[in-house]
Amino acid sequence: MRKLVVNTFLSLDGIMQAPGGPEEDPTGGFELGGWSVTYWDEVMAEKMTELMGDDFDLLLGRRTYEIFAAYWPNSEESGADELNSAKKFVASRTLTDPTWENSTVIGDDVEAEVRALKEAEGPEIQVHGSANLLQTLLASDVVDELRLLIFPVILGKGKRLFGDRALPAGLELVDSATSSTGVSINTYRRAGEVPIGSFAMD
Repeated sequence: MRKLVVNTFLSLDGIMQAPGGPEEDPTGGFELGGWSVTYWDEVMAEKMTELMGDDFDLLLGRRTYEIFAAYWPNSEESGADELNSAKKFVASRTLTDPTWENSTVIGDDVEAEVRALKEAEGPEIQVHGSANLLQTLLASDVVDELRLLIFPVILGKGKRLFGDRALPAGLELVDSATSSTGVSINTYRRAGEVPIGSFAMD
């Protein structure tokens, strides 16, 4: 079975909404879009190249898909070739005619479709952005690995990675790096149930 991996930019208080620009996702009156941009350095560029260095398929929500589809086919930046050539699966009830090459819209039963994708032959499946989709994936217990870029900024409100539907889980830190701008780049894998103990005195 292939892995489903989440690649996400997070504020220190767990917000993942609109890291790339003011117009990226202003829903809910979010006014701080673009909060990740000024923190980029060589360490972050190297880590992103590493994370996207091997073959992968993409699983995206509709909003993130449309943002990517409007940008990457016309880009010559590092990573553009990999994103453009990857197979892309879009979870959407409204998108009927995806125009980005190698794109397929998956059905209404996202959990069943994703489990089938994981069982199929192919490279790892990466999820970028896609805040609403991630709530379904976390509630369905299909996420194998979290690659979190945690920025030293507090946003106060916005879409969060871990909402009320996330299931309890133990995690193992398998890789970590810190950028010159204070961004913590951590990879976590599933490690069974939440370990429970007590500091109470006998």
